[in-house]
Formats: sequence, structure tokens, C-alpha cells
Amino acid sequence: MENLDKLIPALAPVFAAGLGIQQLGEILSPLLDKISAEYKKVVFGLISLTLGLAVAFQFQLHVLNLLLDPGNNPDKYTFLDSIITGLIISGGTEGVNSILKFMKFKKEESKNEAARTAASVKDPNEPPQTKTALDEMNKK
Repeated sequence: MENLDKLIPALAPVFAAGLGIQQLGEILSPLLDKISAEYKKVVFGLISLTLGLAVAFQFQLHVLNLLLDPGNNPDKYTFLDSIITGLIISGGTEGVNSILKFMKFKKEESKNEAARTAASVKDPNEPPQTKTALDEMNKK
């Protein structure tokens, strides 16, 4: 999960586009107050989705390509990647935040697994690692 440092700047355009769409929703909200709440949500959803897809295709933003292993031939899934990226953008900032939280969780999980594996390989007569030692390993 060392790709997290590369992933965050790569997701910046997707985040910015999502933020822009979210702000547009804030601007349009008073204009659409005249319609019922059910229809308002549908209209916002369709506007957000349309703009998200347009941005993803126009600027060739590909979130899945960033997350996939390079050996998986990401060019094969470019069209599907653009659709998924458009959906993520249409969700506003929550879409990118969810991806970043997931990646951070996976990174921490990998570090903890590595620490457990390292602890199990050590001399059985040594005392188990303390929480402080694990915290120090997680900082690295």
C-alpha cells in the first residue's frame, strides 16, 4: 500500500471535480425548492451524474486505473473506468474521501499484519511486542 502517497495527488482532480459538483448543488438548491423533495433529489442526482460523467470522459480521469495493479492491463477497462469515475465524481467529495479512507485502512491492516508476522518469527523466549512498539512500526 505504498501507493497511497502517489494516489492522493492523483485523486486531486477527481476530488476537485466532485467538490465543484457539490457546490453547484448548493447553488441550485434554492432554485429547485419549488419542486417536491423526491423530484429534487432525482434532479440533483441526474445533474450530478451527467456532469460527473462529462468530466470523467472529457479529462480522461480514471480512478480504477490508479487502484489496479499495473499488471492487470488497465487500458482494457478504460470505458468502464470512466463510468465508475463519473459516478464517484457525481457523489461529491464523499466519493474520494471513501476511497482514501479505504486505502488508509488497507495500509494500516498491512502494517499490522507485517508486525504480527515479524513477531511470530522471533525467538519464542522473547516477550511479545508492546503496543508502543507496534505504534512505532506503524509510524514508519
